[in-house]
This record gives sequence, structure tokens and C-alpha cells, in this order.
Amino acid sequence: MAPILDVQGLFKNYGTTEILKDINVSIDKGDFLVLVGPSGCGKSTLLNCIAGLEPISGGAIRIGDQDMTHVSPKDRNIAMVFQSYALYPTMTVAKNITFGMQVRGVDKATQATKLAEVAKQLQIEALLQRRPGQLSGGQRQRVAMGRALVRDPQLFLFDEPLSNLDAKLRVEMRTEIKRLHQDLGASMVYVTHDQIEAMTLATKIVVMKGGVIQQVGTPAEIYNRPANTFVADFMGSPAMNLIPARTSAAATGARIEIARAGATPLILHDPRATGLPADILLGLRPEDITEDGTRQGDLVQPGECLVDVVEPAGADTYVVSQLGGRRVTARLGADTRARPGKPLAFSFDLTKVSYFAPQTGERLN
Repeated sequence: MAPILDVQGLFKNYGTTEILKDINVSIDKGDFLVLVGPSGCGKSTLLNCIAGLEPISGGAIRIGDQDMTHVSPKDRNIAMVFQSYALYPTMTVAKNITFGMQVRGVDKATQATKLAEVAKQLQIEALLQRRPGQLSGGQRQRVAMGRALVRDPQLFLFDEPLSNLDAKLRVEMRTEIKRLHQDLGASMVYVTHDQIEAMTLATKIVVMKGGVIQQVGTPAEIYNRPANTFVADFMGSPAMNLIPARTSAAATGARIEIARAGATPLILHDPRATGLPADILLGLRPEDITEDGTRQGDLVQPGECLVDVVEPAGADTYVVSQLGGRRVTARLGADTRARPGKPLAFSFDLTKVSYFAPQTGERLN
């Protein structure tokens, strides 16, 4: 079966400035693709190119089994939800949702049926006679989604739809979008700078930086095996710890030496690691550094560090120490014994370790 969306070798230039550089990505029918990255990385430009709102400078875009590279947006069988909602202020909610169908010549009976279905799905039946100025931000976003849903397109496009909402409402609407995807089995492309949104919504994530794709994968692949230090640092909250270390060959695997302020170096041993360069960045997620004794196993190894900062966060406590001249965060339980200025015995779970080249940032294992 052909992908529902296939972007091949896409370039986008503004004059002599390259915005998107050799973008290749595809999704199957029913996938939820999230484009994520910092501001200015090109994710919204890529979405606009898929929608046909921006002409491309090179490459091809296929939607379904058709080449849509130079096809008008209205003929691409897509629906788009914008960050700004883009509702007609003088029309009621019902008119906003059905207006596109009216323009396309859909009969009134079908319009009424689709309006009722979508209003029920989005729980906005009581709002249909109101105007946008009488709605909250979350209600407006539901109306914008309803206008897209009644089209029944091949592809839904979302351009940072939750960024104007407060934190609590953003979580609620995120759950709503996830539920809609599960219920409809629709194919979606979603742009965000929020890595939590990306991790919770996506079946596939594209991480971008400077107009270049850094990694494509499932949320688990992106989180557990980041392709480089940019992905490791960007995806995850708190970010993955990237600790400078020196390695040397051992009887089996590698001996790993990490500097500790005011103490002898921390020595770890990874029997699986071979062929590592002398200088590396050792990557561990905060949850993979625990208090000594809470995990067991040959690759869960002890080490003591002086605690700098303790940050209670409800069920978790973030404990910050210094290793290799960097701030290193451990995610511990609420009942941790950690105290600022006191040493604490940690366990380092090397079953979850990532190794990176310091110069290039590329993954080594």
C-alpha cells in the first residue's frame, strides 16, 4: 500500500537562503506524524509546503497515490487547523463549520448530518448558535477542528494548534486530539515546539534543526536511542544528561572514567562497549540515575556524588550534582535522602546508556 504522505528530496529556498534541505519523510494511512523542533527549524514551513501554501524549490510531494507537488491547496484533499483558529467572527459556530461544505456545493441535508456528528464528537452541541467572540480559547479550537473534520480529508494538518492555550487547557485539548485520532483512525501531521506534545501524540516523530531532519522514529526510538546530542538534549524533560568521560579498553568492554569535583574520578565498566574513542559523551536519562540499592544488576553500577541542588516535584525529586564538569540530574523518589552539600550514593543504569562523539555529537552505539 502506498504511503498516505510521501515527501521526497524537498528543498525550500527564499532567495539564496535555504530553509528546508533535502527533506525525506513518509507516513502510512492512520499515522500521527509530529514535526518537532525549536523555533525557526523549518517545521511550519514544511507543513505549509505539504498543504500547498508555500511553493517548493525542489523535490516532490505525494498524497495518497497522486503527485501533489504543484497542485492547488483546494485540490489536495487536506484539512488544516491553524494556531490562530482562523474563524469567521460574524458567523455562528454552525456556520463556521458548514461554510466550507456550502462553498463546495454539498447539499444541506449532508451538511446538517455532518455538523451534528462533529458537534457530538467535539462536545460543542450547546455552542452551535454562538459566535467566536463568545467562546473560550479551547472552544474556538474545537470549532476550528470541527471545520476540518467535516471535510473527511485524506490528511489532517495541525500548525501548533494548542500554543495559544493555557497549560491546563493545553493538556485537556492534547488528550482530545489523541482521542480523535484513535476514534477516527485519521492520518495527521502536527507541528509543535513542545516535545511533551510530540511524545504523547505521535506514532512517528520527525525532529528538525536548521531545516534538516535530525531523526525520524517512534517516540520510544527517539527517547531511548537519540541519533545525536541535539535530539538527546531536545527530547525529554529534564533532558538526557550528557557527561564528558574518558574510556580505555578493559578485559571485556570499556572502562569509563568520569571526573568528580573534589574527589577521585568515578569509574564505570561497560562489558558490552567496544571500539569507543578515548573521549566520549556518556548519555543517561535522569530516571536511569537512581539512589544506590534501588536497582540491581551487573550493568547497574554504584557511584557517589556530592549533591548541589534538590528540587522537589511532587512524586519525583530532581537531584542535581556535578560530573565531568557538567550539571547532572537524577530523577529520584519523593522520599529521597538527598540533601544539598551532602554526598549521596547513586546507581547508574548502563543498560540504558548512550555514547556520543564530543566533536560531531553523533551516536556511537
